[in-house]
Amino acid sequence: MYEACGLLFPLFSSASPSILRYYFFTVYELTISILEAAMEIRFDVYFCFLIFYIFSHAIGPGCSSIAYGAMEEIGPFKALPSGTGLAKNHYTWNKLANLLFLESPAGVGFSYTNTSSDLNTTGDNQTARDAHTFLIKWFRRFPRYKGRVFYIAGESYAGHYVPQLAKLLYEKNIRGVKNPDINLKGLLVGNGVLDNYYDNVGLIEYWWDHALISDASYRDILAGCDFHKENGSKTCTHYIDYAFEYELGDIDPYSIYTPVCQDKPQSRRLNIRASAESPVSPLRRHLAGYDPCLGNYAEIYFNRPDVQKAFHANTTRISYNWTGCSNVLFENWKDSEFSMIPTYKELISAGLKIWLFSGDVDAVVPVTGTRYGVGHMNLTETEKWFSWYLDGQVAGRCQVFEGLSLVTVRNAGHEVPYTQPRRGYVLIKSFLASNHTTPLLPRNKTSS
Repeated sequence: MYEACGLLFPLFSSASPSILRYYFFTVYELTISILEAAMEIRFDVYFCFLIFYIFSHAIGPGCSSIAYGAMEEIGPFKALPSGTGLAKNHYTWNKLANLLFLESPAGVGFSYTNTSSDLNTTGDNQTARDAHTFLIKWFRRFPRYKGRVFYIAGESYAGHYVPQLAKLLYEKNIRGVKNPDINLKGLLVGNGVLDNYYDNVGLIEYWWDHALISDASYRDILAGCDFHKENGSKTCTHYIDYAFEYELGDIDPYSIYTPVCQDKPQSRRLNIRASAESPVSPLRRHLAGYDPCLGNYAEIYFNRPDVQKAFHANTTRISYNWTGCSNVLFENWKDSEFSMIPTYKELISAGLKIWLFSGDVDAVVPVTGTRYGVGHMNLTETEKWFSWYLDGQVAGRCQVFEGLSLVTVRNAGHEVPYTQPRRGYVLIKSFLASNHTTPLLPRNKTSS
């Protein structure tokens, strides 16, 4: 019983002779009726929007867009408990646009390399180049999507991936071209890593302001850590580890007011990139929301042989299990830009529509750090801070600058569409409907 067969389209594409990329493509406007395990699908391949979605873990690279973006947040389905099957996602972004998810870089999910040393040499630059190569070949294989309005979206460490890829596309394929095949119009980044200094200062302030750490730890960390440096001291690491292990308590830092998953133990060490001298294993992904164990279900589901066969995945029979994140990539990442602010300023000058959005109960890449970073872009404010509404309640806030909009989503965690799916759906609907200057977020209290 393959609930997703025929809806998610897999393909391997070589970004280099030894690297194979895996992606899923979901097509806009589908109607599904399941009767005795049969599925009937109708789709409109000529819908104008195409969103390329990339994801990685907040504390570093190496996590799967398909595991978390597609199966937890914005894809058409979510995994059922124990990986027994799939349930429809009623707030899928697929209702508004075609979605393309890429397992990136090689070594994440079902993407792999035949040269194991590749896993020790990957970094920001290589990931951008490989994703660029993938898109060029994908549009070549599916030419009917050339010229469509194209957006790049992502979360977390994709705060690096998204603008880096956008810059490469603009420089190589768009600038000076009258009708480019890849018609990039904008970027949408959620709770994204933005600037090493401002992210980390904002993080510690968020911890203290939300009563997660003591006054003493707050003072010790700010005094003992120099976040201007790529790598910090052992003293800095000690203060942060102590606060996280002994003061935050058994909460989910990705969504601080929602339950934690009790099904499986998880590593609880949080890496602040500027403070650690040695690589730190990434946290396993058990984000809180309506079901804090959803990440576990996806891992079980994608390791089912029948599912892999239906998705045309793992055809080479990789010797290790599918996992949502790759520790090997995380621990061996070679280059990571200290600040994405200069890149964003270049993309703003290029005239792209850019929204940065933040769930306001995320204590890993919190809104405070994003606000600091945006503030230091020195952009002209075009609209002051205002509230937007859904069902008579404040759903978030927004501040508009020349070339960039900063949007918050109330009571949402690190993965906004997961923890606040309806508000996340209204967010993407508003983004697609908006022009470069005026966000069309619902501002009337009676909006529904």
